[in-house]
Amino acid sequence: MSRSIRCFAGVALLVCGNFSTALRADEDPVAPWRANVTIRQVSTTSGRHTLHAYYVCNPESPDGSHVVYFASTAANAHVGEVCIIERATGKETVLASGVHTEDAHRGACQQWISGGKKVAFHEAVGRRWQVVTVDIATGERKVVAENRQLGFGNPAGDVLPLYGCHWNPGDMRDLELLNIATGDRRITAKADEVVAKYGDWVQQEFQGKPISIFFPVISPDQKRAFLKIAAGNGGDNFMSKGASQRQGLLVYDFDKAAFTYHRTKWGHPAWLSDSQRIIEMGNIIIDARDGKTFRMPNLPQLRGMHPSTNPAATLMATDGELGTDIRSEEGEWGVMVADLRGDKHVLLDRFRNSAGARSWRKNHPHPTFSADGQRIYYNVNEGEWTTLMVAEIGAAPAAKASAAISPPSASP
Repeated sequence: MSRSIRCFAGVALLVCGNFSTALRADEDPVAPWRANVTIRQVSTTSGRHTLHAYYVCNPESPDGSHVVYFASTAANAHVGEVCIIERATGKETVLASGVHTEDAHRGACQQWISGGKKVAFHEAVGRRWQVVTVDIATGERKVVAENRQLGFGNPAGDVLPLYGCHWNPGDMRDLELLNIATGDRRITAKADEVVAKYGDWVQQEFQGKPISIFFPVISPDQKRAFLKIAAGNGGDNFMSKGASQRQGLLVYDFDKAAFTYHRTKWGHPAWLSDSQRIIEMGNIIIDARDGKTFRMPNLPQLRGMHPSTNPAATLMATDGELGTDIRSEEGEWGVMVADLRGDKHVLLDRFRNSAGARSWRKNHPHPTFSADGQRIYYNVNEGEWTTLMVAEIGAAPAAKASAAISPPSASP
């Protein structure tokens, strides 16, 4: 099924009418998303999957000119290309081909780095993993780390958060920060520190298994990272839900060189722009400084939600399976935009999410805002192909993406 340009004249499907405080329309941050929202495919090239990496990662370049995504003609989307597309013209450039992934859930973890001058991703070559950067101007491809996987860094900086393979980390059980501009490598957020500080929880959760740092996400101010803990089951089969046990939400402060927050369960966390608060599934916001939580009132509870916020920290975008009071059929998912104070919300899009890439680990919409807060990117798994979509407010849609593909100006 092809999903192309649509313009919603009035999509306020789930707006609550009763508020504890009366607000003028110009005080409603959801208002721009209620009408005249253009939703279109990022790329119109047919016969392939296109997907962005994850809800914690904005796929737009810092200057807003390009979008990075993973494209694949394989049914399971486990091998494909890391591409960028120019928003104004639809011109697509393939940065790397034959890229093997862990699953279709996060693709190659492709992301912007160094202020948009480079794209970083990770890939499996045989059963060994490596982290790669590609220079956008020259096309130079460089392997910057081996036997490592890639978390999510800050696109404005030069630091990539790396960790050992969660199913079999070997000696690499800690968080490694790699500065790709200077080559400096720093080991931080050590697994032994987790055991020393949260030993009772580690023993209860992992029953004595060796643990390692898993899935670090650097905060917007680049002073902290949240992460979870993994206990690998060994071997080299990473395409399995049982490859490792993963749990917990921890915050590490780089300046203090210490873990400063711990939650026993991992949901789907994302940083707010203040780098102090974390939004989690269940419509809650956690202050990582003191652990206090705020639940946004009168919002639908979407099952399996992946929440993220706009740069102004006024709105949440999230996906999730629609409840029986919303959905029209079993398995229907939606993308919702909501006021972080609660009450006000709008269902931006709704679709079946049971098709798309036939990966062992299902891909989800994973909505995320652009840096200017004017666009939301998300994946749709409605037809044969997973499709990367963008919803936009406040401007005419960018030029339709063309099928033209050009190589980098220099070979990798």
